[in-house]
Amino acid sequence: MLAPYNKKSLPSSDTSRLASGSFVKIQNIMTHTYKIDGMICNSCKASVEKHLSGLEGVTKVNVDLEKGEAKVSMKKHISTEVLKNALPDKYTLTERTEKNELPKEDSFDFQEESKWKQLKPLFLILFYISVASILMHRQDWDTQAMMFDFMGLFFIVFSFFKMLDLQGFPDSFRMYDPLAKRVPIYAKIYPFIETILGLMFLLRFKVEIALIVTLVILGITTIGVTKTLLDKRSIRCACLGTALKLPMTEATFIENAIMLVMAVILLINIF
Repeated sequence: MLAPYNKKSLPSSDTSRLASGSFVKIQNIMTHTYKIDGMICNSCKASVEKHLSGLEGVTKVNVDLEKGEAKVSMKKHISTEVLKNALPDKYTLTERTEKNELPKEDSFDFQEESKWKQLKPLFLILFYISVASILMHRQDWDTQAMMFDFMGLFFIVFSFFKMLDLQGFPDSFRMYDPLAKRVPIYAKIYPFIETILGLMFLLRFKVEIALIVTLVILGITTIGVTKTLLDKRSIRCACLGTALKLPMTEATFIENAIMLVMAVILLINIF
């Protein structure tokens, strides 16, 4: 004679009772959300889903291209490192930090400290460019000449970092630049455009044309940066290429704004 069924004796998360009186084990499925940087189109989305779905233990992958996120359902815990290694090098995967994970005060301090630490290379580069531009004219001060040299050094240095990864840079740049999204070849030649502009400013060659081109290309990029910041999207800034992993922040907007203001001032002085 069968013992009476005691519902409390069975863990509800592990088993369930069938009508015949037998029991079947139900596997716990956990779902984690990750940030994915480097996706720019539906092909990228399909590639991420394909590589993550191929991992043992993964039951479902749902990628949101607009948010740059991937929800991964798995039978057992899979480390972030394993997920990273499953993706091609052009994609960067990080586990999303939930807003409720830390108290508000602690979370704010952590994020600020992290942001400043990540942006340190950018601020150092801008500092050295500024000092170099000032020292070049310390004996015979000329504000206009100093501004030309600052812009020239800016483009030369920033194009150098982009040149370090000419294959990876276009994908990162297309994430936020409106023109690069529509004209893929523009993203590929952009580092060379910056190099040419830098030389034109330093050699004082056709500076009027260089200033106008600067206003156009940086104006377009600033529109994309502003939209990204307003949408609160977490993507990589391509201003220093892919060699340095910089987050898209207000510093990127300020950096472009400084160059745009200088270009406007110099154009006014020339004309």
